[in-house]
This record gives sequence, C-alpha cells and structure tokens, in this order.
Amino acid sequence: MLKGKCALITGSTQGLGYAMAERLAAQGCNIVLNGFGKADEIEGQRRHIADSHGVRALHHDADLAQPGQIADMVETARRTFDSVDILINNAVVRYFAPLEEFRVEDWDRALAVNLSAAFHTTRLILPDMRRRNFGRIINMASIYGTRATVNRVDYVTTKTALIGFTRAVALETASQNITCNAICPGTAPSPAIEERLAGVMAKEGLSREGAVETFMSSRQPSRRFVAMDAVAALATFLCGPDSADITGAALPIDGGWGAAQ
Repeated sequence: MLKGKCALITGSTQGLGYAMAERLAAQGCNIVLNGFGKADEIEGQRRHIADSHGVRALHHDADLAQPGQIADMVETARRTFDSVDILINNAVVRYFAPLEEFRVEDWDRALAVNLSAAFHTTRLILPDMRRRNFGRIINMASIYGTRATVNRVDYVTTKTALIGFTRAVALETASQNITCNAICPGTAPSPAIEERLAGVMAKEGLSREGAVETFMSSRQPSRRFVAMDAVAALATFLCGPDSADITGAALPIDGGWGAAQ
C-alpha cells in the first residue's frame, strides 16, 4: 500500500532514521534522506536503499536549524517525487549540562533542530497532503517527552513540546486521511548511546555486556536496548492503511520504562 509514495526522514543518515528509511523503502517508498556525514558513506547508503529495494532515493544535507535550507529540501523532494506523502521528523541534537551552565547557543540550536524544524517541515508539506487527501506525519519524541532527567533541559523540553505539537497537528488534520503521531522510544543502540557506553566501559573497566547492564539498570526494566528495527516497524505500521484511526497518540516503545515510574 505504500509503493510509490515518498517518505522524507530528517536525521536519517544513521541510527533510527536510517533504520526507518530502509524499512519504508522495503515497502516500496521512495526516500529522501537528510543528515550529515562523509559524502562517500552517505552516497553508499543512498545507493544501497535504491538498489536493494528498487526505489528512488536522494540525500539532502539541509541544516535543520536553517528554515531556508529546510524549504529547499522540501522543494527538492517535491520536484523529484511530486509530493511528500510521509514525513518523519527524527533529527535531534543533544547537549548535557546543568541549567545554569547550559550555553545559550546550544539551547537555541536544540530548539531549532529538535522542535522548530518539525514545525517548518510540517507547514511546508501539509498543503500537498491535504490536496491528495493522504499524509502520515511521525514525530520522534522520547521517553523523556513524558518524564524528566537532570542535566538535559534541552532534550526534555523539546521532546515534551514535540508531543504537544503532535496533538495540535492531529486535531487540525483529523477530518482527512492524514495522521500525526509521536513515537516515544526508550534507549536504543544509536551512535550517541554507543559513545556513552564506550565511556562507561573505559571508566569502569567493563565489557560491553557489563556496560549495557550498568547503563540500563536505572532505565528499562527489560534490561536490553529497544531494537531499532522494532521502532522502524512501528513507524512503518503508522504509515499504512491499518493505522488510519490512530492519530494524536504518543506511543511508547521503551521496554517497560514508562510503566515502572
């Protein structure tokens, strides 16, 4: 049912974003990748998606803190694929500091990339979705959109706000075949998490297995990472026809973390 549709996924050159891009490509979606990295590696990813799944794929390196670059990315997608049918707002930046030490420039960039970018992509893409009477918008929130933690004021604030944004958009589009949902993952083995694990391993002299156990002990009752493929599968379901009546939801996929609080 998704064959021939176009999915634009921000922050999709690695981690969860790339997992969702590949899963949607397997369902026949043309893909717009976005993100930073080494040009040859990104080209390899783009080519892999296109060749493995028989779809078209392009990459746009828009800096999502810049509304003009977001507009250029959306227009490029529109020129190439006629319209964007699926939008996944996944791009994120993270900073770690107590509030009184949090740099103003880091706060501003987090608001721009984690929250305002979703506003800009949605406002630019929604008119086409309305005209075609089809659209699927997914905002990647977090377990930290429903609870807080220390030294991450930017992340907690933007992920919480993203859930509110999701609900507002869902109500504005409820009368059409357009849905807007948020996914709230727990901890997945993203590149950023792998870096933090490496730090735990070095500091505590632990194996990776031991570091995972230590890292997870205060988080997910499952004591294991949320699989990126599982998050991608949930996103793909939300893009299909069987999810037409799910809108405005903030769906956890967190190994029981939310239930334990």
